[in-house]
Amino acid sequence: MTSEPIKIGYCLSLTGPLGANGQTARLTHQIWQEDVNARGGLLGREVALVCVDDQSNAASVAGIYESLLLEQQVDLLLGGYGNNSISPAMPLVIKNERFFVGLMGLGVNNELRYDRYFAMIPTGSDPNVALTEGFFYTAARQSPRPKTVAILAADADFTKNPIAGARINAAHFGFEVVSETKYSLATTDFVPVLQALEPRDPDVLFLCSYLNDSLGLVRAIRESGIAPKVVGGAMIGPQSTSVQEQLGPLLNGLVNYEYWLPTAKMAFPGVEQLILRYQERASGTPADGLGYYVAPMAYAQLQVVEQAVRETGGIVDAELAEYAHAARFQTVVGDVRFSDSGEWAQPRVLTVQFQNISSNDVSEFRNPDAQAVLYPAAYASGTMAYPYVATGGNP
Repeated sequence: MTSEPIKIGYCLSLTGPLGANGQTARLTHQIWQEDVNARGGLLGREVALVCVDDQSNAASVAGIYESLLLEQQVDLLLGGYGNNSISPAMPLVIKNERFFVGLMGLGVNNELRYDRYFAMIPTGSDPNVALTEGFFYTAARQSPRPKTVAILAADADFTKNPIAGARINAAHFGFEVVSETKYSLATTDFVPVLQALEPRDPDVLFLCSYLNDSLGLVRAIRESGIAPKVVGGAMIGPQSTSVQEQLGPLLNGLVNYEYWLPTAKMAFPGVEQLILRYQERASGTPADGLGYYVAPMAYAQLQVVEQAVRETGGIVDAELAEYAHAARFQTVVGDVRFSDSGEWAQPRVLTVQFQNISSNDVSEFRNPDAQAVLYPAAYASGTMAYPYVATGGNP
């Protein structure tokens, strides 16, 4: 039996636009590595993580994975963070028939249907719909009931799946989509973009944006003069501490998605201890200060790999995948089972609304009351403030 470490290879966006989330995943993975090695490693061998920075550049991903397989000769592959780091790796992964657990990629396997891919994201077997189902469900329950929806999204590949899901959910809950507009990722002034919406005041403004876009859009809503009753939906950024510190009270009233928050109903075994350790380590680093969005899922991602290796007694890709399809995984985000497509068998996307934020201090966002969980009912911690008022105060 070899005494060489088990090498797990992957890439993360440690720099570039997605760097903060990549750094959060990397730090969390290191905490898991320390934990598993303190327990004696896997199969009696230490675990080594071989993580390469893809610089938020999807074009570099395939080459990185080819190098990991041919030059680094890693034992196992791991998926990076988000579609940008996962999707470009899939052709090589499929060609080499590797077991592959990705982190928070939305709908990566929808068309590929690769039976050794697994997704650590709680969007279930219909991820496009699950991401924003709670947003439209909650909006439909308000009085007076909103009727019209304007979709405003970045012109980028990552928005395709959320937009498709938004159209389906809007129709299901009886909303009329009156416009769909895309803006360039190079946009810096969002006031004209918002003022050009037709109609000018849709009841629901559905936004699908990246981190920097989210900052610009939230700031521009007040200046634009538009008055939607519900705002948010599929924004990447409001989950980030850096964005929260910059926007502070401007976030009040925004409705968006989350995957885990420090509420009593989501205090799964081990997660609170992980968050405390993570936050101690994250201080003064490029990683997210609180870690609520990425850290629990990143730790659970490697818990899936750990359990599969332990229970199969090896690192044979086919056996790991077969086990993962049948098993129940005990993780810091609760018990997880996977569907045939490798997605979570049961979706659990949170719809949340920012409330009660009075300053830009990060301590505001440590308070569970800063984000009321509106949906699903089993995890609800508050009710929706309606209508949205873009004043910087509570609606």
